Amino acid sequence: MSQATTDEKYMRRCLQLAECGRENAKPNPMVGAVIVVENRIIGEGYHVRYGEAHAEVNAFASICPKDAALLPSATLYVSLEPCAHQGKTPPCTRLIIEKGVGRVVVGCIDPFAKVQGRGIRMLQEAGIEVTLGVLEAECLALNRRFIVCQHHCRPYIILKWAQTTNGFLDDNNHAMQLSTPFTRMLVHQLRADVDAILIGRHTDEREHPALTVRDWSGKNPRRIVLTHKLNIHQLMNDLYTEGVQSLLVEGGATTHQSFLNAGLWDEIRVETAPVVVTNGTKAAPLPKNIQIANTKEYDGNLITSYIKTDGLQAK
Repeated sequence: MSQATTDEKYMRRCLQLAECGRENAKPNPMVGAVIVVENRIIGEGYHVRYGEAHAEVNAFASICPKDAALLPSATLYVSLEPCAHQGKTPPCTRLIIEKGVGRVVVGCIDPFAKVQGRGIRMLQEAGIEVTLGVLEAECLALNRRFIVCQHHCRPYIILKWAQTTNGFLDDNNHAMQLSTPFTRMLVHQLRADVDAILIGRHTDEREHPALTVRDWSGKNPRRIVLTHKLNIHQLMNDLYTEGVQSLLVEGGATTHQSFLNAGLWDEIRVETAPVVVTNGTKAAPLPKNIQIANTKEYDGNLITSYIKTDGLQAK
């Protein structure tokens, strides 16, 4: 097995571990770490919870005492560049250097302003061999919300709506139930995975949606109603300042169009039901700078996810 293939193998394990922190690591990124000696994993860990030990710390802590002497010949794999600054926890680069690891393989650079390559430089200056960019696309995609938030100083924005086959949101301006019980559960799963949810004033007044995760487990997202008094750009700045990293927009066509016009979107999810109506509210047209991320069918309904083809987007 080549070194490149070996590196990818253990980086995939890092990504598996990192996913375990999806619920509790935010607003920090999800990170996994694996320590390997002669194709044997002697330690591994992930960032479990915000404010607690990082993935590298947990990986070192999992090593058996008898294996500690092997660290000079070990390779540390980590999906995101080790931190090089003092935050809620000490910098991981310092710990890696103190442990005497011989080689470090990093999935991608940390976009956080206080890191951004500094951790890599510190390791190299300490004489540690560093390999960068192994499974970089997958590592970036894992933390795309964190990355967008760091680069654009706003939440990661998902626009979501359900429509008929011919692109209507309702029938003669009367609300329709286009989702199936299963796809409605998927919507609630998505709600549980975001920090806040936004609808427009008309949707709020007409439908009074609860916007909860009652068909899934998890916390209800913060509920926001967009009115004409709120400037969208200012709202995004305020949410970023308040630590909101992800926003789901479930409003009507007017609300979605306002976000599209402002260029404030990162992902669009459209559920299309096998229903045709002759009149009603048309869904907002999809923008041109878009590509399909994935398409899945559930109970006859088609759910298509789109991402931008330009700007900062992890593939």
